[in-house]
Amino acid sequence: MKAMILAAGLGTRLRPLTNDRPKALVTVNGHTLLEICLERLHHFGVRDVILNVHHFAGMLVDYLAAHDNFGMRIEISREEQLLNTGGGLKKAAWFFQEPGADAGEPFLLHNVDVISTIDLARMVEFHREQNALATLAVQNRPTSRYLLFDEHAQLCGRRAGLDGPAEFCRSAGQPEALAFAGIHVLSHGLLDKLPAADAFPIVDAYLGLAATGEKIAAFHADEYRWRDLGRPESIVAAEREAQSAPGKDSAGRRV
Repeated sequence: MKAMILAAGLGTRLRPLTNDRPKALVTVNGHTLLEICLERLHHFGVRDVILNVHHFAGMLVDYLAAHDNFGMRIEISREEQLLNTGGGLKKAAWFFQEPGADAGEPFLLHNVDVISTIDLARMVEFHREQNALATLAVQNRPTSRYLLFDEHAQLCGRRAGLDGPAEFCRSAGQPEALAFAGIHVLSHGLLDKLPAADAFPIVDAYLGLAATGEKIAAFHADEYRWRDLGRPESIVAAEREAQSAPGKDSAGRRV
């Protein structure tokens, strides 16, 4: 199985930790976010990864070389200008469309600054069962940006915060507002349906596709632990969690 790790962002929320390094090289108890993400993916059978880079790109390339790519095939997608999440995936589409690639095999898209205990194998199987174009890991928790899903757990809109106006891409009776966890399972067919623009958020693409009847499904992940490590205080909290669970980091990984 293949995967893409989204790591090109400037990491502005993590400053000052990202003043001299990319966010992927920020550490939790001595382990970089990139290392944690790669080892999680490897555990679930991923052996081929593409990583988009921009901020301190050379540091990431050198880091991977120094660690022999953690025993995986890792390709680099350099972004001279940031392409956002959707544009980053679009630029890296060649990696998933290489000659000999199995178009029936879904692939993973994973934010580098997210750690979780989400069962990725179960999520991939759910994606296949649903015959979805994209499956998004979601949770019932507070967030500043909600995704809205209909009674069939299919994407139908979004909303800013608890009281913001709902933005629907198609009709829904009683939509459920859920927080996106930054982990996606995608079908190859999505790549040919992405917008023509070079830079765009992937969620905008999902909403546009849902409006045309494409199935963008919700994978409920409330039973799993999850943390966004986009802020310095989140790093501190993750390290405290690890200290309270000897032998494991906050993603449930043995250290």
